Amino acid sequence: MTRIEPEKVTVILATDCGSTTTKAILIQRVEGVYRQTHRGEAPTTVEEPFANVTIGVINSVTEIGELAGRRLVDGNGRIIQPARTGPDGPEGCDLYISTSSAGGGLQMMVAGVVREMTAASAKRAALGAGAIVMDTIASNDRRRPYEQIQRIRELRPDMILVSGGTDGGDVKKVVEIAELIGPARPQPRFGGEYRMPVIFAGNRDAASLVAKAFEDEPIDLKVVDNLRPVLERENLGPARDAIHDMFLEHVMAHAPGYDILMNWTDAPIMPTPGAVGNILRTIAERQGINAVGVDIGGATTDVFSVFDGTFNRTVSANLGMSYSISNVCAEATMANVLRWVHFDMDERELRNRVKNKMIRPTTIPQSLEALVFEQAVAREALRLAYQQHKEFATTLKGVQQQRTVGDTFSQQTSGQTIVDNMKLDLLVASGGVLSHAPRMQQTALMLIDAFEPEGFTTLAKDSIFMMPHLGVLAEVHPQASLEVFERDCLIYLGTCVAAKGAGKAGRTCFRYEVTGETLRESGEITCGDLKLLPLGPGESATVTVEPARGFDLGNGPGKRVARSVRGGTVGLLLDGRGRPLVLPESRNECRAAMARWLSAVSMYPDRELHAVGGADRRRG
Repeated sequence: MTRIEPEKVTVILATDCGSTTTKAILIQRVEGVYRQTHRGEAPTTVEEPFANVTIGVINSVTEIGELAGRRLVDGNGRIIQPARTGPDGPEGCDLYISTSSAGGGLQMMVAGVVREMTAASAKRAALGAGAIVMDTIASNDRRRPYEQIQRIRELRPDMILVSGGTDGGDVKKVVEIAELIGPARPQPRFGGEYRMPVIFAGNRDAASLVAKAFEDEPIDLKVVDNLRPVLERENLGPARDAIHDMFLEHVMAHAPGYDILMNWTDAPIMPTPGAVGNILRTIAERQGINAVGVDIGGATTDVFSVFDGTFNRTVSANLGMSYSISNVCAEATMANVLRWVHFDMDERELRNRVKNKMIRPTTIPQSLEALVFEQAVAREALRLAYQQHKEFATTLKGVQQQRTVGDTFSQQTSGQTIVDNMKLDLLVASGGVLSHAPRMQQTALMLIDAFEPEGFTTLAKDSIFMMPHLGVLAEVHPQASLEVFERDCLIYLGTCVAAKGAGKAGRTCFRYEVTGETLRESGEITCGDLKLLPLGPGESATVTVEPARGFDLGNGPGKRVARSVRGGTVGLLLDGRGRPLVLPESRNECRAAMARWLSAVSMYPDRELHAVGGADRRRG
């Protein structure tokens, strides 16, 4: 709980304790509006030789204090509260909050009776709470009981979520799951000095029998409402809340220095991915939009989505840009990576680039060739992560759908993805390769190529990875969180207008008319073309499009659409390459198409773009 009423808060301090870096931001009320004013960072100190997370926190906060001219840390190494004017000037903050993914973040195992139903719901609950799901145990996961027990013993999760059965249903299979976990005597990650936290969110009639199965084991059981009370509905909230509570009570309390940090904060510490999902969900609900967010890191890629009010998060554990870059190249294949490169590259040189990135994960590209290759790999990592997300973010499996004549012919069943690119309103990028790209156009085109948005989609990026801080702030001060998110967190890149459908190159894809204060233009986009129009930050325009037969821009094939769009640092992108996006099979044609698209959006400096292509052709 906060120590001060929200309307009296003028200075907010927030930290995010990452696995390598602790990032701090200062938010202040300026002329009646909350703004992010300063930021600082320092190495995280949760591991040896320091083994105290608060040292890194104090170091990052001290840096902010020096930049802001505000004393934030007292002589005893504690954060000063509340904000006031001291003998040497302004000092302290009114509100201090934090998130954390240090020490590997929250790691969980989930279990359920049927892998595709209750176990999948348990996985959604864990992922939504910000966890990395290490494994899913189910009665039909094709492993024998002794193999499942061995797996439970091998892993050292922070906690286990057990589900299974609808309320009032059979309890036998649910109890069998508990009887697997109990005798396995799972050990928690931070040692054996505390009992393994287990949350039971299954058939309420089985709760007492599950408790009995665990009564002689070193397990701390918490029973919450069933996350699948009936087959047709999920109730993930109570399980997510219990995960957060036990994360603080067990995981954070035993991690080095977190007991001190928890006494400092004015709100419960939240897992970093859970906080990112929280702010995206809050924005989608407040604005009534569908949104997708992505955070691509060195080892993993997180994808978050909100469609029609339903939130989903997935973690692609082996898709990243440094530690996992070789896996991206292997899973996508080098041929698919090279689709996005407009010149020839030597295979041996590429393998060396990949290996060097794995052993030196903090290095950044030092040449245009290296940058082009890294951004090509990023497209494939994002594409694969989004594909996995769509396969996970589905309607509930096992539910009898109300069928129509149309359903009969299309053979639609339960378990269909709820991700619909035509309904996507906002696409948000985060992570080094996206956030720190030398040109904003590079971020925009990587997003468009990987996610293939359809119709009208606003593109944005997280300016300084501020979404975790704002996600936990939304829990205690929604107004401040939303104001900073809109004004300082997101950098709007612009709007992508893309037609769904396919056609022969050179034929009309759609006609357009743009009407705005600073931009008035009309014309035609042919199949295979990409066009960038200048529509700057803070500007807007009305775009009217008339798709050719077989193409859809939101109102159905061939039907006219008129929408208001916002500009950004990149502008208005008109995409006639079709959806799904299919690149030419011929390597020469593919290179030519890429060079044309890169030039159309000024992806790289023209002089360097042609120099690289020319040099490579001479080598060939």
